[in-house]
Amino acid sequence: MENIVACNLGSYRQFGANAYAHLAEIGLTNVEIGVPSADSVDALQSKLKSHGLTATSLLGRCDVQSDTVVEDFQTTLNIANEMDVKVIFVSVHAGETDKNEVYDRLRAIGENAEPLGVKVCLETHPDMAHNGDIALETMKGVNHPNIRINFDTGNVYYYNHDVDAVTEVKKIVDYVGAVHLKDTNGGYRTWNFPTLGEGVVDYKAVFQTLNETGFYGPFTMELEGIEGENLDEAGVKARVADSLQHLKDIGVI
Repeated sequence: MENIVACNLGSYRQFGANAYAHLAEIGLTNVEIGVPSADSVDALQSKLKSHGLTATSLLGRCDVQSDTVVEDFQTTLNIANEMDVKVIFVSVHAGETDKNEVYDRLRAIGENAEPLGVKVCLETHPDMAHNGDIALETMKGVNHPNIRINFDTGNVYYYNHDVDAVTEVKKIVDYVGAVHLKDTNGGYRTWNFPTLGEGVVDYKAVFQTLNETGFYGPFTMELEGIEGENLDEAGVKARVADSLQHLKDIGVI
């Protein structure tokens, strides 16, 4: 099978208006976008189609501290189903909420997602999935096949000391439902996310580890840049194109 590689539109920063055209130009046909409003789905789908693009994941909001999160999230599930998108990316934070209550809420969301064939994937963020051990604990607590992990190759360094992306992904390899491809200089709490291939992440090994379990994507480029830099539109586009080229160079696409 071929890996499904996409691009998070946030990678284009303030130049997002021209993102669709640029992605089509460099031959990348998959995108990750925010959940649209229900009344804008048709227009968005038409715009994507006009550029030969497909949404492979949606960025949703999931406030697991809320008593009404299961009901609230249903709208997101319905929109994903209407768009035929099978992955919803969310960031969840338990905070002071009892984790068993959070697990129950996520499990209920999983129950609603299952008949739609949708996987709700938790980002590599504190306090429920910021490293392999914590993510594994969360997955076992939730215990539902439609609640998975979005493994972020850069965040795992940002939120932890003395880690390695390949080692961490191996801990949760059976629970990965989506991946964010983000490179890093490896610094803890250091906003340094350069072009793929310019940091410390061994992407070939990450892909191999996941491919060996039958996971082929979506792998979504999320290029958040380096603190203090001021790229113009040409520089932003070059980072996207060069990151895609790195994946081609290492043979994963």
